[in-house]
Amino acid sequence: MNIKLDENLGSLRVATWLRLAGHDVATVKEQGLTSIPDEELIVICHREGRILVTSDRGFGNRLKYNPSDYSGIVVLRLPGRSKFADWREAIETLIAGLETADVTGKLWIIQQGKILESQAIESEEAN
Repeated sequence: MNIKLDENLGSLRVATWLRLAGHDVATVKEQGLTSIPDEELIVICHREGRILVTSDRGFGNRLKYNPSDYSGIVVLRLPGRSKFADWREAIETLIAGLETADVTGKLWIIQQGKILESQAIESEEAN
């Protein structure tokens, strides 16, 4: 899977775990996109065919970021004072999820070892 790590997840350790699992990982920091507005970042991810992995809860707003408009959005919800074990569990949950399911056009919220999946919001025209 092609993944872009948001700047709030840009640690070398997270990128390494995902790369060791066989994923193509780019980071906001590596690509010089630090501080880019969220609206631009998600469009770049889609253009590159990459899912966005972030801890920015704003990307969980399906009204603003309708999952079907993008290559996939994964929001990691970690405890306020997250520890190494919390990060590891979240990334392992993501890796396991990507092995069994397709995140394309979906929003995944990863929290406490679980993936909550949210589909796109249907437009009123489709109803």
